[in-house]
Amino acid sequence: MKIITGFSKLTKIQKMEWVANQFLSDPKKAIEEWKKYWHPDAAQQEILDGFSENTLTNFPMPFGIAPNFVINGRTYAIPMVIEESSVVAAAASAAKTWMERGGFHAEVVSTVKVGQVHFTWEGSIVQLLPFEQLLKQTLRQEAASITERMEARGGGIKEIELLDLTHLEPHYYQLKVTFETCDSMGANFINSVLEQFSKTLLQFFSQQKELQQQPLSIIMAILSNYTPECLVRAWVECPITELEGICPRNDAFSFAQKFHTAVRIAHVDPYRACTHNKGIFNGIDAVVLATGNDFRAVEACGHTHAAQSGQYKSLSYCTLEDGNFKFWLEIPMALGTVGGLTNLHPLARRALEILGNPSAIQLMEIVATVGLAQNFAAIKSLITTGIQQGHMKMHLKNILHHLNARNGEREVTEAYFADKVVSFNEVRNFLESFRTNKHQ
Repeated sequence: MKIITGFSKLTKIQKMEWVANQFLSDPKKAIEEWKKYWHPDAAQQEILDGFSENTLTNFPMPFGIAPNFVINGRTYAIPMVIEESSVVAAAASAAKTWMERGGFHAEVVSTVKVGQVHFTWEGSIVQLLPFEQLLKQTLRQEAASITERMEARGGGIKEIELLDLTHLEPHYYQLKVTFETCDSMGANFINSVLEQFSKTLLQFFSQQKELQQQPLSIIMAILSNYTPECLVRAWVECPITELEGICPRNDAFSFAQKFHTAVRIAHVDPYRACTHNKGIFNGIDAVVLATGNDFRAVEACGHTHAAQSGQYKSLSYCTLEDGNFKFWLEIPMALGTVGGLTNLHPLARRALEILGNPSAIQLMEIVATVGLAQNFAAIKSLITTGIQQGHMKMHLKNILHHLNARNGEREVTEAYFADKVVSFNEVRNFLESFRTNKHQ
């Protein structure tokens, strides 16, 4: 029996027992294993359990640091939560490279977020336009109790647009609303306002004789994770001559030219662009996770931005002009430093503290910079040594763990592969040979 009703009402132990008994070969061992990952502080575990539904245990992820990031003249050690072994090392390497060449620069272009009320109405836009200003005024008034605190902090509703989209879908209209949410990501605030707008919209139409003849139906009210006006830019630049020494195999000018071409390829080839941008998000997601923000929303927004021209393209750019190398990233993202997990998750709080308790604008700059650094490191590897050399070196420890390498075997294997290409088969063969010779 693998169907159950009332699962959410079971205690945590009962949930663990049901899952283990129904699906696992050694239920007792599984339960003991899950309990090992519970937080030793019961109060902290209660907080963690509250983040999701039907929790059994915690799923640990490495919390690492990429030091030496100079951003707008300030030096950061950046927390990153990610399981891919080479990512933090690559980010730190890029940070060191640019620390010696003026550091990274970043700026937030705007911080406007978007929400929508989607509705159908069988009337004509011509009938509705005379009521547009009164409707907008009424919407703001009815939502005042929700927006009051946000307005006191300098945020709130910015613009309300009434859109006629009946040419795309019969009877389809939309309220497109822009918001400023200051240092909070603002999802709950925006959705609360939009749901109030829905109620007001229904009431407003029912009270106007000229509008109430045609039925109105609210389809949905929800924020959009595509925030093209919540935009951050990060960049590095230096004379091409200062790139000398970055790659021993290439002089500064040939390195710069290959780098430029690699970025251009990601603009014209969607297959390359996908992997290119995935590398950017290796860095971005790791910092977004570490600070308790929503990496899924950030990714969805970034990928939508990458496809805004109708073809999926690189999020980063490179120019070689007047003897100068410039590499930059422009990406929309909505982040917060107050509210939600940023306050509740103990490690998210620590991560923000390590970063100097930044504002949302500063965090956007930091996150975009790490994405750029990650992209620089990846392209540098691809056009020089190839991605596998560095990646597999970092992966060697995981391979040794998988092969149950013991003390002494790890050191010998790491020393042997110090100047060799690492692969799973080669490491396994070496270990087997070493163990055979050791016992002869």
